[in-house]
Amino acid sequence: MSQTKREQVISHIRYLRQELREMQLSIKEDDLFPEPGELRGIMAQLEVLLELVEGNTRIQSNSEAA
Repeated sequence: MSQTKREQVISHIRYLRQELREMQLSIKEDDLFPEPGELRGIMAQLEVLLELVEGNTRIQSNSEAA
């Protein structure tokens, strides 16, 4: 994985981890569930991260097959 992609993945993971921690605390302390839009935002970020990782995996798999 190139350094730039690695940094992007790390950044995405840190952001998502923080967002999920905040949601968990909100649920635990206040019994407040996140808004549907917040959940959709997190899911969209997970999709971006997955595409980033899968894109790199596909490139490595193609180059290994050659």
